[in-house]
Amino acid sequence: MKKKILLRALMGIPIGITICFLLSLNASSLIDDGTFYTVAPSLIEAYGSELNAVYVQTLVVILYSAMWGAISVIWECERLNLLKQTLLHFIICTSATFPVAYFLHWMERSLMGVVGYFSIFVFIYFATWFIQYLSMRRNIKRLNESLRK
Repeated sequence: MKKKILLRALMGIPIGITICFLLSLNASSLIDDGTFYTVAPSLIEAYGSELNAVYVQTLVVILYSAMWGAISVIWECERLNLLKQTLLHFIICTSATFPVAYFLHWMERSLMGVVGYFSIFVFIYFATWFIQYLSMRRNIKRLNESLRK
């Protein structure tokens, strides 16, 4: 299990860096002023230069992505039902994501920013859980039908 967690963590790093790049590209496209925003402008202000901000964000994203990769093994834990898996994953990932989002200026640093962050996160988790629930229910139905035959 430790080997699987380590491999998942290592696989999470390039995936996380890619996602971070694509989100930066998307944000830059939405701003649409001809500039590629590698990091939040307020992060550049906080670290004094764009290069320093990119280094900080990259290091944090590497650690953060490794955590997301490692924690993915929860979905394979057969001792936990889907609701427990989802709640455990939610608690661990929210505990990591909130400080990262705040530290890297990915969210507005205000009460509304915190409320918005948690609202989006809860919605994503509910949607993920619901889709997985429907998928598992469909698979169980298919298994039961094949057992009847």
